[in-house]
Amino acid sequence: MLFTPLSLPGSFTADLQRFEDERGFFARSFCAREFGTQGLETAWVQTNSSFSREKGTIRGMHFQRPPKAEVKLVRCVRGAALDVIVDIRAGSATYGHWTSCELTADARNAIYIPRGFAHGFQTLEPDTELMYFVSEFYSPEQEGGLRYDDPALNIAWPLPAANVSPKDRSQPSFSELRPIEL
Repeated sequence: MLFTPLSLPGSFTADLQRFEDERGFFARSFCAREFGTQGLETAWVQTNSSFSREKGTIRGMHFQRPPKAEVKLVRCVRGAALDVIVDIRAGSATYGHWTSCELTADARNAIYIPRGFAHGFQTLEPDTELMYFVSEFYSPEQEGGLRYDDPALNIAWPLPAANVSPKDRSQPSFSELRPIEL
C-alpha cells in the first residue's frame, strides 16, 4: 500500500500498490502489518456500505465522541465521491480546518480518517457506493454531527447539494461544537 499524508495530521490517502500482468493486477486493499508500520489502526470491528442514487448527494458531517470515537477507512467501490474531513480535536493546531480527496471506484483509493474528525462526502456520479471500515461499534449515545453547509467551515462542495437528510440539515453549527477530547 502507498500512504500519502493529507494536510490534517493523522489523515492519509491509501492507494493500492498494484502488481500487474497481462490478466490485470493484484493488490492488497488492507494489510495489518503495513498499517501498523505507519502507526495506523489495524483492528476493524464493523464494515458499512453507503449507496446513493443521485449525483450531488451529501452525507455528513458525522463523528462519534469518546469512548466510542472511531477511526474510519473509506473506499469508493462504485462511482465517485468527494470525501471531506474536519479536524474537531481539542487543542489541535488544525482545529476547525478541513481537507478533502476524491475517491473513485476506478482509482480504488481510500482515505484514512483518525479519531476526532467529522466526516462526510458528496457523490460525484449517480449510483455511488462507499465502503467504510470502522474501529468502533456504532453508538447512538456518542453520535455527533456538524452542518455540512456551515459558513464557518466553508467546505467547497463541488456540486449543488442534493438529497441531504433532515437529520444532516439540522446538525449544529461549528460554533456550537464541543471539541473532541481524546
